[in-house]
Amino acid sequence: MSGTGHTDHMSGTDRTDRDRAEDVGPGEPGPTLPRLDPPLQVVLVHPLIPPNTGNVARTCFVTGCGLHLVGPLGFSLDDASLRRAGLDYWEALAPVLHRDWAAFEESELGGGPGRLHLFTGRAGRSLREVAFHPGDYLIFGQEQLGLPPALLDAWPGRQVAIPMRPGQRSLNLAVAVGVAVYAAFASIPR
Repeated sequence: MSGTGHTDHMSGTDRTDRDRAEDVGPGEPGPTLPRLDPPLQVVLVHPLIPPNTGNVARTCFVTGCGLHLVGPLGFSLDDASLRRAGLDYWEALAPVLHRDWAAFEESELGGGPGRLHLFTGRAGRSLREVAFHPGDYLIFGQEQLGLPPALLDAWPGRQVAIPMRPGQRSLNLAVAVGVAVYAAFASIPR
């Protein structure tokens, strides 16, 4: 069975799906991410939808990021859809749970500003303008309302937006986390 033909835009040659699959042999790893010390930290503030959190957990696991869940959560950590989306990564990831934002600040920031990046569609600063560093905290709000206004007001200079076409409202939470994590890795010097 032959694969679908595609043009390789770099070389101008036609390649099939099978040709592309042969670039990395079976069982061989593809490109890998550098290990960051300390790792990036993804923080979900008041997440509501279990599959989104499960998918974020999977992203954190495969990229080596830490995961923090700031309550109150809109679901139980025993939720089947949360575990299904996170697959077998959930137990190995061991997310850090924080009762609320004040508990997160006390535990993780020790009263200092830390390296926070608060993701919101209302930020004036683009993801492409941010200099990320190992150990940075990438903060995301709940699916329906985003980050609480009081939190955004407390950290106006740390707000970041993922660029989108004009008139678009937002990305899915799990997608936004994936975009931000990989953009952070791409911007950190090796």
